[in-house]
Amino acid sequence: MHDSRRIEQAAAEWLARRDRGDWSPYDARALEDWLCASTRHRVEFLRLQAAWREAGRLQALAAGLPGDEVPPRGAWVLGPVAHATHATHAHDVAAAGTATPMRARRWRHALAAGVALVATGAALWLGWQLGGRSEADYASTLGQLQTVTLADGSSAVLSSDSRLHVRMTRGERDIELLQGEAYFDVAHDAGRPFVVSADGRRAIAVGTRFSVRRDAQDVRVVVTQGKVRLDAPPGADGRATPVSLLPAGSVATAGRSGVLVRSLPVAEAERYLEWRSGFLTFDDTSLASAAAEFNRFNTRRLELADAGVGELRVGGNFRWANLDSFVKLLEMGFPVRAERLPDRIVLHAR
Repeated sequence: MHDSRRIEQAAAEWLARRDRGDWSPYDARALEDWLCASTRHRVEFLRLQAAWREAGRLQALAAGLPGDEVPPRGAWVLGPVAHATHATHAHDVAAAGTATPMRARRWRHALAAGVALVATGAALWLGWQLGGRSEADYASTLGQLQTVTLADGSSAVLSSDSRLHVRMTRGERDIELLQGEAYFDVAHDAGRPFVVSADGRRAIAVGTRFSVRRDAQDVRVVVTQGKVRLDAPPGADGRATPVSLLPAGSVATAGRSGVLVRSLPVAEAERYLEWRSGFLTFDDTSLASAAAEFNRFNTRRLELADAGVGELRVGGNFRWANLDSFVKLLEMGFPVRAERLPDRIVLHAR
């Protein structure tokens, strides 16, 4: 089974299980394990959950209920669903599989796939009935990651303190990155290019995965699947500027002096996006740059009292939510002394 279909079916099974009414703390923990195992798991679950609710409204209308009422949980009899898919509960899954007749298992999988198709179809139907137009704003707060499902089925993961404005019609998919960074998993639609604008530049894709980051001076694009075309506004003389075509593994930084493109193995390009998993990765990075990265995710600031401290080079993988551990490591391995204040940590040369 294709990986995306497998994830979709698993998400549908979890929704079906939760709706049956015998949901337990054990089930809740197992679902959370599954969601945390992959960003794609969480995105697919949220997408189907939203479509599930819309499907509930359609079913309520068909049953003669008021349009704003959804049938109560358990009203849809959905049959048995395996309790857990996380590796730590493998013995429970095996036991359930032994006790369940083959016909029931086949029926369960067919039903889960049907639920996914009905829910997805309902969401698409409602969107087209509203005129094929969607406009929305999304934002994340400092220290928060926000995953959203867009009207065309694409998904976006907003990094800390980021903002998007999304406008979609039957002919266009326009996203403006107003602040911060976002990672996009684009639904394929050859007739409607997916355009992300940031500070006058446009990253254009059809069906691919890439991120766009907006800093004070630069725009950075990281492509992990497919290809992205990076456009720039015309120059001061009105002439068109060169276009950059970025295949998977590209890391492009666009600024006032032009576009710098690095071609890396995809696995290395992915390291720029480990913030999605709660990590920051540094490779011979100046401490000044590392501090700036931590400050993108934390209300408690990391400040440098001495220019020499900022020139120190650091490397490694660190949780962006655990600033204290990073500072303790600096104190142990570098000539650095930390002054801890309620709203900030100041690093001094030692």
